Amino acid sequence: MKYFPHTQQDIEQMLSVAGLKSLDDLFAEIPAELQFNREFALPEAMSEVEIRKFFEALGKKNNNLICFAGAGVEDHYAPSIINPIISRGEFLTAYTPYQPEISQGTLQYIFEYQSMMTELTGMDVTNASMYDGCTATAEAMMMCVAAAKKRNKVLVSSTVNPKVKRVVETYAKFNGVAVEFIGEKDGATDLQELSTKLEAGDVAGVIVAQPNFYGIIEDYSGVADACHANKALMVMNANPSTLAVLKTPAEWGADIACGDGQTLGIPMSYGGPYVGYLACSNALVRKLPGRIVGYTNDVDGKRAFVLTLQAREQHIRREKANSNICSNQSLMALYVTIYMSLMGNKGLKEVNELSYSGAHYLAESLVATGKCTMAFDKPFLNEFAVKTTVCPKKIQAALLEKGILGGVRIADDTLLFCVTEQRTKAEIDALVEVIKNI
Repeated sequence: MKYFPHTQQDIEQMLSVAGLKSLDDLFAEIPAELQFNREFALPEAMSEVEIRKFFEALGKKNNNLICFAGAGVEDHYAPSIINPIISRGEFLTAYTPYQPEISQGTLQYIFEYQSMMTELTGMDVTNASMYDGCTATAEAMMMCVAAAKKRNKVLVSSTVNPKVKRVVETYAKFNGVAVEFIGEKDGATDLQELSTKLEAGDVAGVIVAQPNFYGIIEDYSGVADACHANKALMVMNANPSTLAVLKTPAEWGADIACGDGQTLGIPMSYGGPYVGYLACSNALVRKLPGRIVGYTNDVDGKRAFVLTLQAREQHIRREKANSNICSNQSLMALYVTIYMSLMGNKGLKEVNELSYSGAHYLAESLVATGKCTMAFDKPFLNEFAVKTTVCPKKIQAALLEKGILGGVRIADDTLLFCVTEQRTKAEIDALVEVIKNI
């Protein structure tokens, strides 16, 4: 085959050096019963038309539901122009830009991504993106420990998304980090407990969420000051879409901002791929994993994009690295960059205004049925929890029959609903009508 790099002569030469007579000799140590000695069960070749029809039929097996679920993944509108742009060859196959002279397109969009994310979060610097919001938060935890040097305890609010907490715990277990959870009070972080644990004087960092897992917009006034007074860093896992209307992590005094960029127009896609963001203050830039793209001028005075900063430990002293992550979720970073460029400040604000209006209309309508009560009396933007007198499983089953994905069950009597700009009044009314008639 023309795409095989080794000729028969190459193979014979390598076998000779290895003291072998054939390629079969390479596998002689593997017991015969473990070797695959039959034909692969592959279908016959198809024409393009047949392949298209095959996948169309496969796609029709999916149930396209009206989504009122959130819990970290939200159904947001994405302008139709995004897919044609990211499908361009130079973008679709983009990977780590080792050679800047031939990677100017990739480097430029990463630079633009970084610029937009720093503006959105208010932080000084953002890296070239992360795998997802969970790993970005775990990396933020590692930054706290690396910056503290002799402290290895990190406090995590119980109101952080459970899947984020699980990944943080996994990273902590294998990196010698002690994770302690701060209790919650009425759906928000117990600030008194946080203060008490900070005063112990052995905390490297504190991780909180905004909005939190229940959709509540928490008040973190004074938290950053308390962290800094006790020589700890404040990490805020924030939904980036909401930062168009809420106080930024920087305004709260956070040292590190992190989270998942899925809410910036990335389709839900049955769970991925998504993109994590990680931003920090200038003081922590040397602890930031991954890469940072910047721009300079070439010998002709023209603007050129380059990898401004990447930790050498990631390449030659890996055991001393804060993190061995050096790849970034490049295609998805491009996706959200195009999304933010198209939406602009005005568009992002409108997304949140529509989501806010729809969520509060749904919450009021659910309470009016007499079968739901608000789980918490706290401010929320587009996501909220309700306690129900009817079994949540029964509600979700009834909604599913009508083609509606009815929230996320977070307790035996509690459902978490999310409303985005995609949801119409008619869809909201249809959901309420189903619950009313159960």
